[in-house]
Amino acid sequence: MSAPKKVVLAYSGGLDTSIILKWLQTEYGCEVVTFTADLGQGEELEPARQKALLLGIRPENIHIEDLREEFVRDFVFPMFRANALYEGLYLLGTSIARPLISKRLVEIAAATGADAVAHGATGKGNDQVRFELSAYALNPHIRVIAPWREWSLTSRTKLIEFAEAHQIPIAKNKRGEAPFSVDANLLHASSEGRVLEDPGQEAPDYVYQRTNHPEDAPDTPEMVEITFERGDAVAIDGVAMSPASLLTRLNDLGRLHGIGRLDMVENRFVGMKSRGVYETPGGTILLEAHRGIEQITLDSGSGHLKDSLMPRYAELIYNGFWFSPEREMLQALIDKSQEHVSGTVRVKLYKGMARTVARWSDHSLYSEAHVTFEDDAGAYDQKDAAGFIRLNALRLKLIATRRARLGG
Repeated sequence: MSAPKKVVLAYSGGLDTSIILKWLQTEYGCEVVTFTADLGQGEELEPARQKALLLGIRPENIHIEDLREEFVRDFVFPMFRANALYEGLYLLGTSIARPLISKRLVEIAAATGADAVAHGATGKGNDQVRFELSAYALNPHIRVIAPWREWSLTSRTKLIEFAEAHQIPIAKNKRGEAPFSVDANLLHASSEGRVLEDPGQEAPDYVYQRTNHPEDAPDTPEMVEITFERGDAVAIDGVAMSPASLLTRLNDLGRLHGIGRLDMVENRFVGMKSRGVYETPGGTILLEAHRGIEQITLDSGSGHLKDSLMPRYAELIYNGFWFSPEREMLQALIDKSQEHVSGTVRVKLYKGMARTVARWSDHSLYSEAHVTFEDDAGAYDQKDAAGFIRLNALRLKLIATRRARLGG
């Protein structure tokens, strides 16, 4: 295969992607375009521009974009309409960011005439799959370069030696082994590797960077009211907010009250198990609130069907199939279910917990007249239940009769 002429690199400005940048130049002799996305990771991105300039990238080939609103509006919120949890626990914070990054990589490649894109995911993880499946779904002819699967820089020592040989600045804290690896965006922070590799050992307190320890959280509970329209959160305590601003506010509340910590051993798509420590403070509150408003606005048939499909939907996102037709089909069903999911939920925040304590909506299906223990003024005839039970028992009675007849 011939060498690419121009490559768009997903570039963080960190040591690893800086090494990849220089490796692409030396290995292929190609022009490199850098793309750095602000997804709310909480880091200043201007140093990425300066680092790229230092490494010889022309200013017009450096792309730094604030994608926080698009990330929450077009990726996080649609996923939360489904109440998606991978393996019943994980809120998919890393998984949902990859398709957006891939989308912009492909779009920038088209705009700059690049014939390839590159990423810094390793050959052991899920991210390589997510980046590449998304890229191919959007441009079947794009070439994807994954240096970690190609180069001979297989140790930290070799990486440092390469960086030194090519005058790549190395921060003092990068010369030794990092205690653990971190990925962050507006939805969550994930930590894995190194001190976390033994699942039999409790994660050290210093791993948690986005949340107070629940035991150190305020001793007084805090109430927050979240308003939804058609399944998406639109206001907090009556104040309308943009998607990214709203999630940022929920993150602040979750951090204060120690909400959203998860220590999990999950099954990677590539076949191995891995241990991750996740912090999703705002997302945990949002999921609880969304469940709360669905309780009174979503009928049982729709809700139970949606819940039965959720594991498959979550798995598609985890495995990198955001742009697949099956995910889009499920999304259409999920979005249809949200037509009346509007109203307000009051959530109590306290010592690591977020619990719905009240919910109300003009679209509510809850009928106090039907469920009251007092006189319901004829709203429900309890005698109707007898026939209902007899019809549902018929199948069971026939099975029991056959069992008795056959001596079973």
